[in-house]
Amino acid sequence: MMFNKSIGLDIGLTKIKAVSLSRQNNSFVLDNFSVMPSPPKGMLSEALVDEKELAEAIKKTVDNLKINSKSVNIALSDNKVYTKVIEMPILSDKELSLAIYWEAERHIPVALSTITLVWNVLKRPMGASTDEKMQVLMVGAPTDLIAKYQKILQMANLTLNSIETETLAIVRALVPPSFPPTIIVSIGAINTSLAIIRDGVLVLTYSIQTGGNAISRSIEADFGLTQSQGEEYKKTYGFSKEGVGQKVGKSTEPILASILLEIRKTLAWYSQRYKDDSIIQQILLSGGTARLPGIDLFFAENLGIETVVANPWKILGDKPLPAEILNNTSDFTIALGLAMRDL
Repeated sequence: MMFNKSIGLDIGLTKIKAVSLSRQNNSFVLDNFSVMPSPPKGMLSEALVDEKELAEAIKKTVDNLKINSKSVNIALSDNKVYTKVIEMPILSDKELSLAIYWEAERHIPVALSTITLVWNVLKRPMGASTDEKMQVLMVGAPTDLIAKYQKILQMANLTLNSIETETLAIVRALVPPSFPPTIIVSIGAINTSLAIIRDGVLVLTYSIQTGGNAISRSIEADFGLTQSQGEEYKKTYGFSKEGVGQKVGKSTEPILASILLEIRKTLAWYSQRYKDDSIIQQILLSGGTARLPGIDLFFAENLGIETVVANPWKILGDKPLPAEILNNTSDFTIALGLAMRDL
């Protein structure tokens, strides 16, 4: 279904972000954006009082868009769902709807009765020979988790239009149809998601349990800082090689080393899987941690691959953007990708 306006709602651990987009003459137009702090417990709590507090924060975030629509697209964190890109014989949609459950039994390590299974055909070769395969993204989301989001959105007087994984929203925001082989590294507060794009199509995605919060805690411990001071050190000095930045970088190397290890595993998988194909040409950094000074150089120097901080707002062309967006471009990637979904 196509909409005149579409709202992407990113319910993060530290911030709630909303973006409203519309289409004019085949171009995306930013209607408005909104950011609010997430309540301390957010989605982590099962207490009704905390759910009400989160619902109120979400309501205010969307109300600040000042548009009539109350239908939103949201994303589930990749570490909360079971995600797998699989290859299957070329099937019709009807055939796939039956066969996908056999694949789910093989790849999802929990009872299918406890999850909601959704799938998306990433690539279906047309007029292909019998040895070609179709690529399908399979996602198993805990039914209880989906029900909780629905409950909280209802408390916020909002309607759930669609739900998908954060990685799908990120890929939509950052990757045009023709795109060189690329790894997207999205470093969030508590987890880091890796995704490989080949010919504009997602071919691998998974999540590891480390992120910006682990970096902050390491700085706090090594420098004897409070939580707020550690966060400020991280944002100010990042991974620069001068002065205090050099010491801060040393403090966070173990966390980044674990991310580097996973990226190297991903590169090895890609080289083995696509032996005769072009190599990974770039790394795109996304998520709030991507803004840290020197983090792009850290990955580029250690991996020997061009590394850039992604700018999802390129879809708007040369249109001027508010300073709050320009100073926090990567923060809005998920919300922007969600808003693009229906346009």
